[in-house]
Amino acid sequence: MAISLQKGQKVDLTKGNPGLKKIVVGLGWDVNKYDGGNDFDLDASAFMLNAEGKVAEDKNFIFFNNTSSPEGSVVHTGDNRSGVGEGDDEQIKVDLSAVPSSVAKISFGITIHEATERRQNFGQVSNSYVRVLNEETGEEIIRYDLGEDFSVETAIVVGELYRNSAEWKFNAIGSGYQNGLAGLCKDFGLDV
Repeated sequence: MAISLQKGQKVDLTKGNPGLKKIVVGLGWDVNKYDGGNDFDLDASAFMLNAEGKVAEDKNFIFFNNTSSPEGSVVHTGDNRSGVGEGDDEQIKVDLSAVPSSVAKISFGITIHEATERRQNFGQVSNSYVRVLNEETGEEIIRYDLGEDFSVETAIVVGELYRNSAEWKFNAIGSGYQNGLAGLCKDFGLDV
């Protein structure tokens, strides 16, 4: 049975799941009834961060236009432009055993594509979540439902994987940004 997290909670990932090497981080959401005439296109991304909390190289920012880290340890499985349907809307696969030692954390975000132009924000999104699955078995290990705490935000850091000695842990973040993907990138040391 999956561990259900609240904002700010941290949980061990690999220590309690010996032999866990490959995971899938699934992100999902629904759009509230909204009469703006534009489709919602939400995007998942991963930032491979060094000990200072920054992305050392652009190629360590994984998203729909850069779907794999250089060594292949983090892979975005594809862009879902509508969020329609059941289950995860977008997924990012992580091979924990292949993540370079220079990477201390992997932060996961969801952003609204062209949010300003389309006058959209996370107040118009519901049922958003992040979950961590064992890639080999499909078993859900961790789930974090973000709730409806967002109104004007156009980007959310949903959670992060981080190293603790030889083990990996997961932290439920749930932190919103009003300046979209550009704001996330800036905070993580990237110029867009």
